[in-house]
Amino acid sequence: MEYPVITIDIKSANYPERLKQIGNPPRQLYCRGDISLLQTECFGVVGTRMITSYGKEAVQQFVPGLARHFTIVSGLAIGIDASAHKRTLETSGKTIAVLGSGINDKHIYPVSNQKLAHEILENGGLITSEYKPDTKARDNMFPERNRIISGLSKGVLIIEADDKSGSLITARLAVEQNRDVFAVPGSIFSPKSRGTNQLIQRGAKLVSTLDDIIQDYSMLDLKLPARNANPMEASILAVLETNGPLNTDEIIRHTQKEAPEIMVALSMMEIKGMVRQMANGIFRKAD
Repeated sequence: MEYPVITIDIKSANYPERLKQIGNPPRQLYCRGDISLLQTECFGVVGTRMITSYGKEAVQQFVPGLARHFTIVSGLAIGIDASAHKRTLETSGKTIAVLGSGINDKHIYPVSNQKLAHEILENGGLITSEYKPDTKARDNMFPERNRIISGLSKGVLIIEADDKSGSLITARLAVEQNRDVFAVPGSIFSPKSRGTNQLIQRGAKLVSTLDDIIQDYSMLDLKLPARNANPMEASILAVLETNGPLNTDEIIRHTQKEAPEIMVALSMMEIKGMVRQMANGIFRKAD
């Protein structure tokens, strides 16, 4: 399927209002895909290109639940960005990739994520850039691109960042744009957590569960699901009631369900207040 380029001028009714409010909004956006996503509540998820297993687990922890309530915005970079886009698609969510290059097929950067860009389009997502479609990527474009990621978003979650990570630029821009900044803490021994730990020291909200983010948006129409348990959730509750608090692997073993299904269900159950996550990833039935 062909996805033609759509140009949205800042004076157009299709131009996102939230982006228009930043100090230096792009004069135009070049888009391929579903431009209606620019009018939805968006949430940015960014982080290091050198993703670790901890970062992958954090994406799994937060993105499925966020994607049920927000359009996930990221930068299509390798690492956390790509993982956030992929996890959103896996949970049938919608995602916007903001490029630091043109959006024509041969100019999508990085080349290794061109297939992912097409998967985003094929699943009703959007790729966008302020650069003309045939523009080759240059180093200076990526910091400029970051202001669009945060500018489109209600809040931004930083998952893993060293002290020189480009995602810290996104966090700084988010603060300047009066956006909410959330950060996942990490080990003091991990270089990939130095940036996020510094953000928390400087005032970013430390998050360890999805509810740490969702509760900040309780006044928004996020269409939170009913508290009633579906069959998957009922199965998890039964296992926790019988065996007491368990980690994810033990829940998977007892329920004999697939890991992605369990992770999504647990995220939703946290939002509903049905389970609580304790230290070391242990889940217990809520009081």
